[in-house]
Amino acid sequence: MRAVVQRVSRASVTVSGEVVGQIGEGLLVLLGVSNEDSASDSVYLAEKISTLRIFDDEDGKMNQSIVDVAGDILVVSQFTLYGDVRRGRRPSWSDAAPPDKAAALYEDFVSQLKKYVRRVETGTFRAMMQVELVNDGPVTLLIDSSKLF
Repeated sequence: MRAVVQRVSRASVTVSGEVVGQIGEGLLVLLGVSNEDSASDSVYLAEKISTLRIFDDEDGKMNQSIVDVAGDILVVSQFTLYGDVRRGRRPSWSDAAPPDKAAALYEDFVSQLKKYVRRVETGTFRAMMQVELVNDGPVTLLIDSSKLF
């Protein structure tokens, strides 16, 4: 699994003109699922994201997690995180998991996050979505459950 994690002051996702997920201070997580992923990747990524110390403490130092600041998380599925552009100009999606597998692991990841975080909102899997955010910092991290980066 791959995630783009952005610290936000607010974020929302809209489908067909309707807001389906919205948060205030917290994290926007764009999540991609690969052919090789399993439930253990969901567990690893949810624990890692929920314990990242990327929020400021009282001294202005990044020393607190999303749990510490009682923030929210908005999770949006994004198979394009597995787009391979090393050859040619059109991305290859061959490393992205098929929809049924990706949906199950996406839901598992959301369930795992709910063990740590009080409020987890989501987009709509496989829908055309518009994502709006105000990146706070900006703070943006890339995380891969295979620890490639």
